[in-house]
Amino acid sequence: MTREQPARGGTELGSFLRARRARITPAEAGLTVGPGLRRTPGLRREELATLSGISIDYYTRLERGKETRPSPSVVDALALALRLEEDEHEHLRRLAALAARTAPEPPAPPSRTIRPGVKLLLESIRPNPVHVVSRTNDLLAANPGGLRLLAGIEEWPVRRRNIARYVFLHPTARTLFHDWAAQVRGCVARLRALAGTDPDAPDLARLAGELLLKSPEFTRLWERYDIKGHSHGRKTFHHPEVGDLTLGYQTLELEGTPGHRLVMYYAEPGTPDYDALVLLDMLGSQPKPYAQTSSEDESTSSSA
Repeated sequence: MTREQPARGGTELGSFLRARRARITPAEAGLTVGPGLRRTPGLRREELATLSGISIDYYTRLERGKETRPSPSVVDALALALRLEEDEHEHLRRLAALAARTAPEPPAPPSRTIRPGVKLLLESIRPNPVHVVSRTNDLLAANPGGLRLLAGIEEWPVRRRNIARYVFLHPTARTLFHDWAAQVRGCVARLRALAGTDPDAPDLARLAGELLLKSPEFTRLWERYDIKGHSHGRKTFHHPEVGDLTLGYQTLELEGTPGHRLVMYYAEPGTPDYDALVLLDMLGSQPKPYAQTSSEDESTSSSA
């Protein structure tokens, strides 16, 4: 794997195992560490192999991508030894299944088309900020508040509007999000999960390649290999136009358009946060009621 490209096939399985092995200390795994300096920050290969009940030779071949058909029991044993949570365990299963495929069918190119009903929904939810994003966080559509909430992103060409690109590369993002570190972790986790299940995706390769070259923070988080994101919760913004506001958010998968997600922010009516949303919606009402890529943008997009 180069720094510019996500890993492929069995190598992605090995990358995940290496990353998670480096994060488990011997003490966390219940091992007694002898005296002397350890070069490995986490578990050694032989330690993880022993904990999982498999041979060191087999595990080494698995991590290096030379063994691509681990049994379900081996996958479960590795997940237990690595102390994976449920969604991480499921991700490991998907990586193992992907590594075992000899000739996977190439997936259909992801759609960027927004259905008319979804556009109507964006308008009907106003003044709550809402936007639609692709599987790689391209900003495909937004109502006025949804676009204005990401302060400054409207200054970028439509084809460049991507939330992952925004949080890492736009100068306003670091001060906009109260917990910028949590925001970027969530973005990378979603992209990392996609890299495991669709390693040849050109849209992901282009976006990840750009961020690996331009952002040391992205590179560090990409190498950690977290895949756990958040679909709901609360976020605090320090917005340059409407001030501080704390909003609830909910992410929904849009059926019929694979990979598309609707992200909605909300506040209780009658509160200062809701009043800020009304102002944000007013500020964003010009010049367009929503932002969407044109056919020309779709054909020239560098992140789609």
